Amino acid sequence: MWKRGTQVGVSIKGTVLIEGHEITVTNPEKVLWPKAGITKLEYLQKLTILAPYLLHYCKNRYLTTIRFPNGIEGKSFYQKAVPKPTPSFVHTATLQGITYVNLDSLPTLIWLGNLACLEFHSSFHYTTDDLPAEWIVDLDPSVEVEPRIMHAALLVGEALSTMGIESIPKTSGATGIQIVIPIQHGQYTFEQLRLVGHFLGNYLTKKYPDLFTIERLKKNRGNLIYVDYLQHWQGKTMSAPYTPRARTCATVSTPLRWEELQNNCRIEDFTLHTIEQRLAEYGDLIQRIEPQSLEAVLSILH
Repeated sequence: MWKRGTQVGVSIKGTVLIEGHEITVTNPEKVLWPKAGITKLEYLQKLTILAPYLLHYCKNRYLTTIRFPNGIEGKSFYQKAVPKPTPSFVHTATLQGITYVNLDSLPTLIWLGNLACLEFHSSFHYTTDDLPAEWIVDLDPSVEVEPRIMHAALLVGEALSTMGIESIPKTSGATGIQIVIPIQHGQYTFEQLRLVGHFLGNYLTKKYPDLFTIERLKKNRGNLIYVDYLQHWQGKTMSAPYTPRARTCATVSTPLRWEELQNNCRIEDFTLHTIEQRLAEYGDLIQRIEPQSLEAVLSILH
């Protein structure tokens, strides 16, 4: 429930009551995505729709946010340590001396949204141990506009399929595509996944040398698409499924159907304006895939 508060100077405050917690919302009419026409209050409403899906991939993980106090056209900064003051309902977890937010509830999400946290990047592992929660391969274009990215993701999906591994693509919400492979938590180590990732990257670069590279330095890649298997590691983060992105169109990191890639869909088509209808139609596509076994390929590599 939104309750408009008082206006002091040009600053407007109001409150929302969520799960018994009253959260102050400042400057609800501030425009965060100018070209998409999304104000802070509208953003918070859209976060409420995304919450059941976004929280699933952020809960009990170490969260890094990117904050844009004056909207996406203003200055931004990364926020790892939990913002102060911290409401009592916000849970935290500590790693390497940094106390992170545990994004495990709607009140916490709305509190962060009010702080203009426009992007949510979660760790690859849970706060309970150092084992990967899933396996993700990041396809990172070396140029800002890469018309081959959907075709490249299809080729990665096909390569994994020949290994007996089912996967699901998702947009990063920026320029890349990430291939998500659900696994049984606790079954594999980061070292094992990196081994398989290196094998996959080598295979792709040899079979499609004009399309893929595993060269980490961007200046040495030319226009090739980087198969980033190294990012998937303990303590590192990636844009969580269903996180908004601070892009002109207000894109959302969105799981896709392989048929959509075959039709050369555009990353810009999946936004805060379209995500509600998509979720109503498809739900969470990642959850449709059972945890995958990597035993066959690991036995060969070992």
